[in-house]
Amino acid sequence: MTTTDQVTFEDIRAAAARLKGVAHRTPVLTSRTLDERVGAQVFLKCENFQRVGAFKFRGAYNTIAQLSPEQLRRGVAAYSSGNHAQAVALAARMLGAPAVILMPEDAPRTKREATLGYGAEVVTYDRYTGDRTALGEQLAAERGLTLVPPYEHPHVIAGQGTVGLELAEEVQGLGALVTPVGGGGLMAGCATAVRALDPAVRTIGVEPEAGDDYKRSLEAGRRVRIPVPRTIADGQALGTPGELSFAVNRRLLDEVVLVGDDEIRDAMEFAFTRLKIVVEPSGATGLAALLTGRIAEPPPRVGVVISGGNIDPARFAELIGGGGS
Repeated sequence: MTTTDQVTFEDIRAAAARLKGVAHRTPVLTSRTLDERVGAQVFLKCENFQRVGAFKFRGAYNTIAQLSPEQLRRGVAAYSSGNHAQAVALAARMLGAPAVILMPEDAPRTKREATLGYGAEVVTYDRYTGDRTALGEQLAAERGLTLVPPYEHPHVIAGQGTVGLELAEEVQGLGALVTPVGGGGLMAGCATAVRALDPAVRTIGVEPEAGDDYKRSLEAGRRVRIPVPRTIADGQALGTPGELSFAVNRRLLDEVVLVGDDEIRDAMEFAFTRLKIVVEPSGATGLAALLTGRIAEPPPRVGVVISGGNIDPARFAELIGGGGS
């Protein structure tokens, strides 16, 4: 899957119809303090209020809902550090399909427990030595399951694109869209949506400094692989962009900026103290990029995706208290 025409604006519209009444239409928050700090009007699309606490539910449900009755009977498989795992587990349960999830051994405890709570079976692996894609494909093949990847599927990307569609429908005149980038499915879908509505919107991805595979890949014009990074942003601890998502983002993504773990912590604390919301590290990277001035000359109206809020209370307190790694 390497062509950019596999995910269209019509696909995203269809996904929105499929998700209506199933996924939450998440709120868009604003803050006068944030606007003053940034020098622009900032609109935060809060997917931390989505089902399972992250945007991932959209793509998982949109994909599983299109499986045949036989595929649903056999079940689905996925690989994920946590949010996609929960999303697939919940969507599968809602649609009557068993789910088996491959998760790293060091996945956050709350994410693993939630995945189990939704009724999925969890199989673990070492993220620093194992190839999760190969292991996930092997697991699905051995058990006769349909693999639902976290970003390497047009239906997943179309589902994630409904985040951008909703934001663009609610907030007119956005000059830029800022989104965390891991595998790239969220940005690929959102960029497809907002650019279809306004080709002039500037699209900006944000990665942790330790995991800059997307930035390197865009600069090289090809997918670059790096060692799996060690960062508090576990949802972005990946070694290389997805093939399909990169094909889309290579065309639609204007730039990628980087933020450090300390800056992510500061953004989490800002969101908690000023906005009264809990944001996980990966979900805070876009906000961190704005607060630190990494985004040069932001336009008057900026949309930012807060991608998730799944974090253990003790871990949250540890991180915003200045500890943790």
